[in-house]
Amino acid sequence: MAAYYPPRYRESKFHCVHCSVFAKQDWGHLMWTNGVASEFRFSRCAHCDKPSYWYKEVMIIPSAAPVPPHHPDFPPECIAEYNEARDIVARSPRAAAALLRLCVQKLMIELGEKGKNINDDIGSLVAKGLPPEVQQALDYCRVIGNNAVHPGEIELSDKPEITFSLFEMLNFIVEDRISRPKRIAELYNFLPEGALQAVIKRDDR
Repeated sequence: MAAYYPPRYRESKFHCVHCSVFAKQDWGHLMWTNGVASEFRFSRCAHCDKPSYWYKEVMIIPSAAPVPPHHPDFPPECIAEYNEARDIVARSPRAAAALLRLCVQKLMIELGEKGKNINDDIGSLVAKGLPPEVQQALDYCRVIGNNAVHPGEIELSDKPEITFSLFEMLNFIVEDRISRPKRIAELYNFLPEGALQAVIKRDDR
């Protein structure tokens, strides 16, 4: 996936929270009725022309979402939890992490597992040859999500950046487990029928 640049105060370009396009941002002050500039500022996206409103360097409308949107190949069954977590992460990192834990649980079903116990599902995938980096990403999401639901060693309210990283991890997992195999299968199916049959014959030996 391409790099994601979250909205930041006074940045000239970032990914718009309205249209998700990396675009130029025009900044201005909101004015009082007497013509004096207020403490409120706005940024207007050059792509969709929609404004975002800021107060004391924090985006307040719409809710700040310093995390990437879901991967294009994200399973539809998981998107609602992902988007809800993205909407509230700036206000409640712990609640967002709990939602993403549910997202991981649903994702396990899409990857062919039972979806009842995330730890067992990851172990099953490892036994089937899951690459170590994907295992680490899944366990990262599992452990952080568990700390959001149950008292643990990680206090997410004090370190919101930990929750922010969950979104990146989930998109990485979808890219590796869903998007790459999908793209390879699409390209492979362009091969001539004769070549495909020769491969089948070779592998059946």
